[in-house]
Amino acid sequence: MTRRVAAFLIGLAAFMIIEWINLGFNLQDGHETSFYVVHGILIVVNVILGAVLGVIGLRAWRAAAARDGDRRAGAGERTRV
Repeated sequence: MTRRVAAFLIGLAAFMIIEWINLGFNLQDGHETSFYVVHGILIVVNVILGAVLGVIGLRAWRAAAARDGDRRAGAGERTRV
């Protein structure tokens, strides 16, 4: 996975977590209980998905950084035949 894709996943995860938590705080009174149950489930599921995407993105970012470091370290070396 490239660093660009990893950065996208990290950004998407941050957006999902912030947006759904914000939605949770902005729910207004006056709805039926089922409304709050459904939205509560949606919030929990999407925050968990955001956390999973964030972990995948961070691991991919670190793996890409390690790959880039290996390439740079070996760039000056020549192999003998």
